[in-house]
Amino acid sequence: MDDDGLRSRLIAVGVDLVTTRGLAAVSLREIARGAGVSHGAPRRYFPTHLDLLAGIADRGFVLLEKRVTAALPGGAGPSAQIAALARAYVDFAAANRGMFELMFRHELLEGNRIGLRERSLGLFRMLIDLMAQARSADPPAAEALAAAFWANLHGIAQLRAWGSLRVAVGGDDVEPLLRAALAAYLPEPRP
Repeated sequence: MDDDGLRSRLIAVGVDLVTTRGLAAVSLREIARGAGVSHGAPRRYFPTHLDLLAGIADRGFVLLEKRVTAALPGGAGPSAQIAALARAYVDFAAANRGMFELMFRHELLEGNRIGLRERSLGLFRMLIDLMAQARSADPPAAEALAAAFWANLHGIAQLRAWGSLRVAVGGDDVEPLLRAALAAYLPEPRP
C-alpha cells in the first residue's frame, strides 16, 4: 500500500472508530490495529494524537459539507436554503455524535492542524452569503447574523446530544426550536 493509501486507510479506521465506538475509542494504537499495521506506523503520518484527530475531523467536515449541499433545494431562495442548511446541520450532529464532538474541538481548530480551521469555515462562509442575501445585509452585519444563527444551531444540536432538551422542553423534537431560530433570523416569508 502506498503512503497516501495507508494514510487514508488510517483515517478511515479512525472515522469508523469514532462512528461506532465514540471519540474515547480513538487512539493511535487502536487505529493501527484496525488498519493491520504496527502500532508505530501511524506516527509516520500523524506525529501526534492531535494530528490524527484533525485528519479524522477533516473527514467529518467533508461529510457535513456533502450532507448540507445535498439538502439545499435547487432554485430556492436564500431563506429556504438556510432552513435546509439548518436542518441538515442538526440532523448530521444527531446521526454522527462522536464525529460532531470531534470536529469542533478547540485544540484542533485553534492549532489549525492540517488546515482544519479553514475547512470548518467553508459552511460558515456559505451561511454568511445566504444570510446576506436573505437579509439584504452588508458583509459585517451578515457575518454577525450568521455567527449568531450558527451558535443557535450548534446549541440546539449540542443540547439534544446531551439530553438536556428532554429536561428543558420534554422531548428531543428540535423542529419547534429550528422554526423559532429561523423566525428570529430570517425575514418573512419564512420556510
